[in-house]
Amino acid sequence: MFAFCYNHLMDTIVYRPIGVIHSPFKEPKGTPIQPVAASGVRGTVELFSGYAEGLKDLDGFSHVMLIYHFHMSADFSLLVRPFLDDTPRGLFSTRAPARPNSIGVSVVDLDGIDGATLLVRNVDIVDGTPLLDIKPYVPEFDSPEAKRIGWLEDKVGKSAPARDDGRFAIKKAGLP
Repeated sequence: MFAFCYNHLMDTIVYRPIGVIHSPFKEPKGTPIQPVAASGVRGTVELFSGYAEGLKDLDGFSHVMLIYHFHMSADFSLLVRPFLDDTPRGLFSTRAPARPNSIGVSVVDLDGIDGATLLVRNVDIVDGTPLLDIKPYVPEFDSPEAKRIGWLEDKVGKSAPARDDGRFAIKKAGLP
């Protein structure tokens, strides 16, 4: 039998960036919300030199998952008004960037690799965002068929042109 024991010495978890994501978006306001709203937007992912060797064999994948730190997000609130709805929703039923641990994930197209730089497309990330990790996107592993998508059921088709309206920028979060 497996037992979980919380160790108070592990109150802090530290991640160190492995690179920086570059995009045309200089601030959260106006940045596409989700890669589907960033169709065709090009960017680069610059790995710090000590991590370049880890890119070996990544060029065989058409898409990668970028895992990053929302360095410009607001303080979080457990109830938020997400971009596709005016109803307050539980934070964990949304993809809002203001979270207890400001970690973001985007699946982007990998167009090429130039040394320690990834050339990517469909980027919905603010310029200068710290990169935490890269994983190859594998549909068989990462794309299970969803049976239900909660309160988003009648809203997903409306996301393509969505841009951040400023509600996710650094400021005291809460309900507008």
